[in-house]
Amino acid sequence: MAGCIRSALPLMNRIARSHSSFAPQRAAVHRALQSPALASSSESSRNYATAAAPPKEQKVKLPIALYGGAGNYASALYIASKKANVLDKVESELLDLVQALEKSPTFSQFTKDLSVPADTRVKAINDIADQAKFSQVTKTFLVVLAENGRLRSIDTIAKKFAELTMADKGIVKATVTTVMPLPPSEEKELKETLQQIIGQGKQVTLEQKIDASILGGLVVEFSQKVFDMSIKTRAKQMERALMEPVQF
Repeated sequence: MAGCIRSALPLMNRIARSHSSFAPQRAAVHRALQSPALASSSESSRNYATAAAPPKEQKVKLPIALYGGAGNYASALYIASKKANVLDKVESELLDLVQALEKSPTFSQFTKDLSVPADTRVKAINDIADQAKFSQVTKTFLVVLAENGRLRSIDTIAKKFAELTMADKGIVKATVTTVMPLPPSEEKELKETLQQIIGQGKQVTLEQKIDASILGGLVVEFSQKVFDMSIKTRAKQMERALMEPVQF
């Protein structure tokens, strides 16, 4: 499927060339559209979830709560995908699209260029979705993003959507940040501890990140929770305590 997307990328080159002569107008439109915040998209995302639903209404409960504009869009796509019973397919299609963006600077620039007229964006996305044989849910969703000038956020939305699909499968992703990789024994112990906290019926998957700026210790993030046990944070707490006036 990723190959189908790549085959549609020449269309992006033609679009980029066709708009190169409108640089002054493009800059003006770009400045005008810079101000709206992504968080304002909640109404549009709710409308999309409703519009994409099949005739027979089905109640869908989100496995986790997501916030912000990207979270709203991802939640709307999750609801529509569950109602159409194409959750795994939509997840795969979004991943293919993100990979195509990473491999094609032209395609990536096209999705971020707010000066491209909405109807041009919509036509291009329709053509790409048709060539890639995307599901109707994914195609409709991408068209909504194109109409609202939100294609530039597709990577963030895809990550949020992945969080929802993992939660749907009972998988809880935990991220641990340390100054150096955890030894296998400590990683296993941490995973077991998190499993006890999260409880039965769910599976923990652990992702390690390296960040020398925390100085030592670790920071664990999962299920919208953050446990900061880094030396950097402890040092800041100690500094604040030392700066407080002493009362006799």
